[in-house]
Amino acid sequence: MKKSILILAVLSAFAFTSCKEKASDKVNEENVAAAADRDAEAAKFPVMKFEKTEFDFGTIAKGAKVEHEFKFTNTGDAPLVIVNATSSCGCTVPEYPKEAIAPGEDGQLLVKYDGSGVNQVSKTVTIVANTKNGKETLKIKAFVTPKDGASGTSNMLKTS
Repeated sequence: MKKSILILAVLSAFAFTSCKEKASDKVNEENVAAAADRDAEAAKFPVMKFEKTEFDFGTIAKGAKVEHEFKFTNTGDAPLVIVNATSSCGCTVPEYPKEAIAPGEDGQLLVKYDGSGVNQVSKTVTIVANTKNGKETLKIKAFVTPKDGASGTSNMLKTS
């Protein structure tokens, strides 16, 4: 019994040591260069540089529809792709460019607010993009006064 275990151990050791090949002989230099190029490209990110990240509409009447265009530039090394833009409330609607913004190019994101709430109101817009952080945040605010009831029409105010 001891002989068979000893023979089995010797054969196992022989099998594991005889199959060794030099792994460095199997490395393809073209694959190494392609991997290095891929890794260098993966380190490049777009950067959303906004003129302003916050906007104050000032005093507006309740129900007044206002909007503001946030302007930005892609100051990074790769095309900027905005995947989504959401607001903290249904009363605020962001509209973002669907096409990629090349490095050095400008873009704008339109934020519409319907004047809901009363007194000081603050809303955030979260942008999901392929930037290094993955998310960017914008803020709007306004002081909303109650309607005086005389006018049923809503005025559209656009600022930029």
